[in-house]
Amino acid sequence: MIARARAVAFQILWEVAGSGAHSDELLRSHKVDVLKAQDRALATTLVLGTLRCRLKLDAHIRALLSRPDAALTPTVETALRLGAYQLLYLDRIPAYAAIGESVELVKQTGETFAAGMVNAVLRKLARLPRESAVPTAGNVAQMADTYAHPAWIVERWCRAYGLNAAAAICRFNQEPAAVCIRLVDPTVERDLIDEGIELDTGEFLTVARRMTGGDIVRSEAFRLGRVRIQDEGSQLVAELAGHADRILDTCAAPGGKTAILAERNPEAKITAWDVSKRRLDAMRRLFAPTEERLRLEVRDVTATPLQPEYDLILCDVPCTGTGTIGRNPEIRFRVSEDEIARQHARQVKILSSALAGVAPGGRLLYSTCSLEREENEVVVAEALASHPDFELRPLSNDLTRLAAEGIVTKDGAERLSGSVLKDGFLRTIPGVHNCDGFFAALLIRN
Repeated sequence: MIARARAVAFQILWEVAGSGAHSDELLRSHKVDVLKAQDRALATTLVLGTLRCRLKLDAHIRALLSRPDAALTPTVETALRLGAYQLLYLDRIPAYAAIGESVELVKQTGETFAAGMVNAVLRKLARLPRESAVPTAGNVAQMADTYAHPAWIVERWCRAYGLNAAAAICRFNQEPAAVCIRLVDPTVERDLIDEGIELDTGEFLTVARRMTGGDIVRSEAFRLGRVRIQDEGSQLVAELAGHADRILDTCAAPGGKTAILAERNPEAKITAWDVSKRRLDAMRRLFAPTEERLRLEVRDVTATPLQPEYDLILCDVPCTGTGTIGRNPEIRFRVSEDEIARQHARQVKILSSALAGVAPGGRLLYSTCSLEREENEVVVAEALASHPDFELRPLSNDLTRLAAEGIVTKDGAERLSGSVLKDGFLRTIPGVHNCDGFFAALLIRN
């Protein structure tokens, strides 16, 4: 009998490896939601821990195979990684459970021929000392090995942000991601505390809180939409967009930033586009009460000629997501230099198409959750070079406005002005700041 938490973790890891799905989304799916609280916590730990440590796990596993270069099926590879993570990193799980259930998972998926090999490899791993994170690393190679990141991406971050910041990013990515919530209803905090939810203040915003205990998704406040789970960096980007009468959100799903635009602009007419009907349909359920002033449409901005009619356009483009590796550890294995270049080309096309819709005197906020310059500053520079009627406006002005409006805390404003807003851009850096990595730039039409 396989424990339910391990069975679900195995299924999610297998899907992540084989289908390109994101662990963050799968861990919020029905198969996890129906688990008991203790099983949900274990399944989440197993999935994210196995993905975070995959490079180190694979090195240990390969060293114990009779042929280290042998091709393993996704099922066998997933079972080995899941078992190895429990043996090397979780001291509360008995070795017999980690080994026996990994072997049983292989058998139940029809690959009984590999059961003996899985058993033998995991028994050898059980004799190894448990892994422990090293607090610091002196160079790129050590950092990549210590924090189980590809060396090429660590080297990029060292060049872009310096050795200390790169180490902070890698450390942050290996820790459990904080759950940040937005108090949609400012009076809800007392009710959350009464329901056993433990909260701490946010990094920047007065309406942001960090979960330190309790189960927010089981709370009545969450069910009623009085709070929303949303990373604080994501919230901050939407807050910087500001106020307008006619607003277009070009890449709206899953809708967190759109919701803040609607919240801060209660009289505005808001149009939200996305290329995914499935994701837009999920947004329709979220925004049902505000449907009169919010129009949701399945559209691709690069295939839709725009007229200069919008006072504000939010252009939160698809990207590699390297600023969210702490939440989606598998991104470190999916991203490549070629993928960064492909995303850059698509982002330039999206931004250039969206600029056509900005009215004279209007503005466009460009954003990504990437740490890579090619997806951020370079995209903005390329778009500005081909659109001389636009100019970059430093976001420091908008930070001052947010502080004056009581949206950003005093401490948050100091952190933002001191280390985040540089060259007129917004940058949040995981580990340096307690949130995902985001970039934003504000373009104004003359």
